[in-house]
Amino acid sequence: MSEEVDRTEFQHDPIDHARVTGEMSVGALLEQFGKAGIGAADLHEATDVAASMFEDDTTVFFGLAGAMVPTGMRQIVADLIHDGYIDVLVTTGANLTHDAIEAIGGKHHHGRVHGEGTEREHDETLRDEGVDRIYNVYLPQEHFALFETHLREEVFPVFEEPVSIRAFTRKLGEANAAVNERENIEEAPGIAAVAAEHDVPIYVPAIQDSVLGLQAWLRSQVDPFSLDALADMSELNDIAYEADSTGAFVVGGGVPKNYVLQTMLVTPGAYDYGVQLTMDPPQTGGLSGATLDEARSWGKLKKDARNVSVYADATITLPLVIAGARERIE
Repeated sequence: MSEEVDRTEFQHDPIDHARVTGEMSVGALLEQFGKAGIGAADLHEATDVAASMFEDDTTVFFGLAGAMVPTGMRQIVADLIHDGYIDVLVTTGANLTHDAIEAIGGKHHHGRVHGEGTEREHDETLRDEGVDRIYNVYLPQEHFALFETHLREEVFPVFEEPVSIRAFTRKLGEANAAVNERENIEEAPGIAAVAAEHDVPIYVPAIQDSVLGLQAWLRSQVDPFSLDALADMSELNDIAYEADSTGAFVVGGGVPKNYVLQTMLVTPGAYDYGVQLTMDPPQTGGLSGATLDEARSWGKLKKDARNVSVYADATITLPLVIAGARERIE
């Protein structure tokens, strides 16, 4: 008879086999994921952490990077803001650019990764036809011209002096909503509009890295208008400082992720919850793929914080996690 082994890590928790049926809900499917391993288990845990974050009296900082608006994730984020699940949004100028384009009548379209010949020939043809490509999404360039006119006529004239990026994004949201209603646009007014309506601040720390930022710079060449990036810091840090409980939900990496996490470096606390959806690996040392456990070493997450990172395409994982979390708490 073999000697009993004293196991400190192992506990009896066998992998079960997920069962799926045609009538099951997303929440039920994710419960089945919890029986499995690897990415399925991580996705189940992310749903559980997100549900706790949304259900508790927690101030949620939501980081949104990558091409999430042009790829169809716009309404998910807008609904989260509308329904009170996001208290602070940190995103890119690109996402707000595409959000505004949809609000004022533009549309993104299904496309192809490759055309008839090589990928280069495919993109050369799109260039000749005036179409921009985001992987398998197309956007006609005339929509950017419409967006630039929107900024010149509806947004920039309001400001006659330097302004915070947060104040600028609020006015952008208000203008998106006004044009959307006035022109009877079929598409919803979107993320910035809903955030403005519900007084949810939007911070864009690298706004100049976008068409939105480029247009703001062009305006500054002929007008006193300019954006003050540091003006946002006090309000953002005050929100973190005054919150009793905080959660970080980050989609993608880059500047939005770091901006969300670094907020806790100037507060006495740290995040109680963390969910990360990314495709970047942690082994390169870059922040975009870094685990949220690593953020604990910096004091950005509490030692006992509940956190999980899911490494998969966020256009797949975000709808699943949000649907599962909302089904559970609603």
